[in-house]
Amino acid sequence: MDTLLSRLPALPDLSRLRGRRARLVRRWLAAALLLAGSLLLIHPASARGAPGTATVVSARDLPAGATLRAADLRLADLPDRIRPTGALGRIDEAAGRLLSGAARAGEPLTDARVLGIPGTGESGRAAVPVRLADAGVADLLRPGQHVDVVAAPDALHPASVLAEDVSVVTVSRPEAGGGRVLGPSDKGPLVLLSLPVSVATQVAATSLERPVTVTLR
Repeated sequence: MDTLLSRLPALPDLSRLRGRRARLVRRWLAAALLLAGSLLLIHPASARGAPGTATVVSARDLPAGATLRAADLRLADLPDRIRPTGALGRIDEAAGRLLSGAARAGEPLTDARVLGIPGTGESGRAAVPVRLADAGVADLLRPGQHVDVVAAPDALHPASVLAEDVSVVTVSRPEAGGGRVLGPSDKGPLVLLSLPVSVATQVAATSLERPVTVTLR
């Protein structure tokens, strides 16, 4: 029997529509969570509402004993929870100074990793050149190492420690010209040490009067 109801178009299955809408909502939520996680990985400090503190980091791999230039450095925002104690916050705090040990690209630089410009007494330190009594000991030294300076005994003085926990800035090794092997009378390597100003003069003077060596830490 032809009725008014029979002439109306078929109604869609409401349960099927609800299921499709739910799947779309779940997909959008999954995409939003994935995007948020990516942002946290790329910008962890800013994404969590904790802006980092400007920190000087090495712009490339740097060797120990290098004189730092502005081009070797850059600023990076580091969260305080991972920012090392004594980290430098301005490029000019490190530029022109000596790097006490090798640094990888992106490594934060602290006040303990840089040394004052040789001869200036910057930061209460001075650079003192010393020729060691045993040239073989100098061959074991590398920039950034920490050593104790020891004066050898003589007729008037016992052996004594002149300075403790000082930094090796660089080791200058003479070259024998024309393939000649250096002999005992030749001057050995010159070791540049970074010392507190309070003991620098004593170490420099003693090294001219008595044989001096170092012990490795």
